[in-house]
Amino acid sequence: MKKIIFLLIICIISLIINRNAIAENNYKKVYFAGGCFWCMEESFDKVYGVINSISGYSGGKLKNPTYQDVIYKDTGHVETIEITYDNNKITYQDLLNVFWKNIDPFDQYGQFCDKGKSYRSVVFYENSLQKKYIKKSIADIEAKFDAKIVTLVWKFEKFYSAEEYHQDYYQKNFLKYLAYKKACQREEVLNKIWN
Repeated sequence: MKKIIFLLIICIISLIINRNAIAENNYKKVYFAGGCFWCMEESFDKVYGVINSISGYSGGKLKNPTYQDVIYKDTGHVETIEITYDNNKITYQDLLNVFWKNIDPFDQYGQFCDKGKSYRSVVFYENSLQKKYIKKSIADIEAKFDAKIVTLVWKFEKFYSAEEYHQDYYQKNFLKYLAYKKACQREEVLNKIWN
């Protein structure tokens, strides 16, 4: 009887491990820059199918940049988020749509109250299919608004995680974050563009 119970427990554990491994095989990553990475993290963490988002830097040549490097030096990096998502629950195109609805694609100087090169909006692509989806979405938005999109489209090369205090900032420093977001009028601008 003990052997049967032991075998049953082993089978159950094996099934759980295999199921988790299969689920993780459907996990993919995507990279977006939409100004303040705290705000982008908050926006994507609410989306069904998003497993995790990490604040960081991408697009520049400096290896292992710090926040000070990216904001105060010309590193070429922009504040970026890495989004891990379950491809069985949400598609790349859906995430791209979420991205557009959370930025001002007509602002070439940054996003909302954050201006400068490190706050520009960028869609990163990793393959020709993603690039095709991006180009189509840009054409659709330009046709809808009869205006030119200035969001940059860059080939993804490397992502560097931001310092720990930036991760989940909107949760860990809720009141400060709320005050910042309100002062930047992020929601008001987004509503004016997209609603």
